[in-house]
Amino acid sequence: MRTKPLAAIGAIAVGAVVLSGCGASGDAETSDSGDRTITVAYQMTSAFHQLDDLFQKVKPEFEAANPGVTVKLQPIESEDEYFTKLALMNGSPDTAPDVIYEDTFQLRSDAAAGYLLPIDDYLDDWDDWDQFYDAAKEAGLGGDGSTYGVSMGTDTRAIYYNKEIFAAAGLPTDWQPESWQDILDAAEAVKAYDADLIPLNIYGSKSAGEQTSMQGLEMLLYGTESTLYDADSDKWAVGSQGLTDAFGFYDTLYKNDLATPLDLALDSTIGSRVSTELLPEGKLAMAIDGSWLPGGWISGDGAWDGWADTIGLAKMPTQDGGKPGFTSMSGGWTLAVGSQTKHPQTSFDFIAMALNQENSLKYDTENSQIAVREDVATDDAYLAYNPTFAFFSDLVQYTHFRPTTPDYSQITSALQQATESVITGEATPEDAAKTYDDALTQIVGPDKVE
Repeated sequence: MRTKPLAAIGAIAVGAVVLSGCGASGDAETSDSGDRTITVAYQMTSAFHQLDDLFQKVKPEFEAANPGVTVKLQPIESEDEYFTKLALMNGSPDTAPDVIYEDTFQLRSDAAAGYLLPIDDYLDDWDDWDQFYDAAKEAGLGGDGSTYGVSMGTDTRAIYYNKEIFAAAGLPTDWQPESWQDILDAAEAVKAYDADLIPLNIYGSKSAGEQTSMQGLEMLLYGTESTLYDADSDKWAVGSQGLTDAFGFYDTLYKNDLATPLDLALDSTIGSRVSTELLPEGKLAMAIDGSWLPGGWISGDGAWDGWADTIGLAKMPTQDGGKPGFTSMSGGWTLAVGSQTKHPQTSFDFIAMALNQENSLKYDTENSQIAVREDVATDDAYLAYNPTFAFFSDLVQYTHFRPTTPDYSQITSALQQATESVITGEATPEDAAKTYDDALTQIVGPDKVE
């Protein structure tokens, strides 16, 4: 059960465009000395504090173990602007961070842009590297075959639903939809029971950023016979019926008042509000979201007593129940060394401490991560910590990974813009699909679409 999902992490690397090299790890310093400061840049929001919790623990431990070293933690407290702010920081040696919290879908493009340092030589001297599953190691590879990041864990996505609301609405508390229509029917039942409740949240705005792509549009699209990208041909899909149908699902939700009201859906804080307010306060019946949500309910400021009794979990069905019956999306984050660091060894040593067995166990449990270290994945404390781990780990057999091509960041923005145009009523599903196809073709070129 523990090893099967981890093997799928290697799919992150499948289909990526081979990029030019950005230097070899042998060019970097392998030792540091004297007084020095390293800056650690990472994401933090009200709903996602677990990484900050980890770094607040590691900082004093690392400084005590390394006299003369000061660790400067630099959280970026904006979910939708994280990548933009990180890019601005990397634009100057004066602001470029030494250690970077790096999304796997950005890693290859950031490595190609020269923002990240190859760390193979450091990994060769790190005994703990043998504890990482081979597929997890692949998640940190750049297009040149060098390693640029150490995986922190992976994730899957499914449907959270409020069992108390479902029971009151006459729906089963062991609910498992077999098609998109089943989801719509459940939303209609909730609306009929209490029109003040939000039947379903599925992210659909530009301000929600990658949540719209990963927890929203792609959860639908990969439940059809269509995909975004064909790794074998190295071409992107246009004229996709699945994409039009996915936009059609959004259109149906919003035309029938079955989704999050626009004032909330367009709010940049919608992600944190779902997990800290809408679900815990019983205002939302269903949410298509990620495996990490329970981490905030188990401990911390967002702790929610009784959540395990209130919340049910359902697999995301394919459009009409076709094989394999269910779908999910997976991603994951790494810690990487910035290429402009003056202290590469110290920066890597910080990563090594942050992701040792003890600290990986802390992070993976508290942040509901599917563990990527064997000694964590098989640890009794990990297995007993969260009652949802088994469910979300099992979803990897159905999961899909985003393309990791350097232009994905532009393509996902086009997806988000097209999706928002549907939920706001500015475009029909057909028009939104056409707008996306045009934008995609402009981004990648006509020879890269089919």
